[in-house]
Amino acid sequence: MNPYTLPDHELERLLGEDAPAGDATTFALDIGECCGRLDFRARFAMVVCGSEEARRLGELRGLVPTGPFAASGTKLQPGETILSLTGEAAALHIVWKTAQTLMEYLSGIATATADIVAAARSGNPDCAVVCTRKNFPGTKAATVKAVLAGGASPHRLSLSETLLVFAEHRAFLAETPAATLARLRRRWPERAIVVEVSDETEALDWAGADILQLEKWPIDAVDRIKQQIPGTRLAAAGGINATNAAAYARAGASILVTSAPYFTSPRDVAVTLSAR
Repeated sequence: MNPYTLPDHELERLLGEDAPAGDATTFALDIGECCGRLDFRARFAMVVCGSEEARRLGELRGLVPTGPFAASGTKLQPGETILSLTGEAAALHIVWKTAQTLMEYLSGIATATADIVAAARSGNPDCAVVCTRKNFPGTKAATVKAVLAGGASPHRLSLSETLLVFAEHRAFLAETPAATLARLRRRWPERAIVVEVSDETEALDWAGADILQLEKWPIDAVDRIKQQIPGTRLAAAGGINATNAAAYARAGASILVTSAPYFTSPRDVAVTLSAR
């Protein structure tokens, strides 16, 4: 599954960051015109992501993809090939670390996402996992791709396309929850209205929303409120990870909101660079 590929101008920026004035070592050794091969493999089990970008990084520097290729979203076992590139040593050395590191970070996010999705669906096959906009600033397009590759969806791509009412919004209101919900529906009739609530009393007050976001609720409280307002979709948020996703799904949360994949460890990509 490859949801999309980062544009060339972004990939050129990444290459420029690592080699703003070329590769000093390769130039000094005078080996730039030698032919070689760059192989990327999974060092451990992973859901790979960023392989299309790695391939394109090579193509932008004249390298030729060869052999097997694992698209983003592919589950790999240790030692399986992700991508191979052939061409001049100068280009191989320029592309090597940028391609490797990009895949390691994105594969880490994709793998952690897939683990949470699997746990959630073991508790309820219809439970959805969505990842927040708490990615490192400037990395949204890449990290959202990793989330999609891991089988989840973005929680909020931006403030511009979602209605999520926090207590910090409600501090400026002087009207009933029903009045607020009616006003939002008039102004944004095609948007689902999500309201974050901190306890069961607030949940009952805002039960007319399309989705209630339960921030850091204990699992038993999720189960209780589900029994009281069965027609309202519940999204459990705050501290959701692979160890508790199944329990929240079983308790009645149909959506699990998480930032955990963004803070996981990268997945090692093994690299072999050889002369030909």
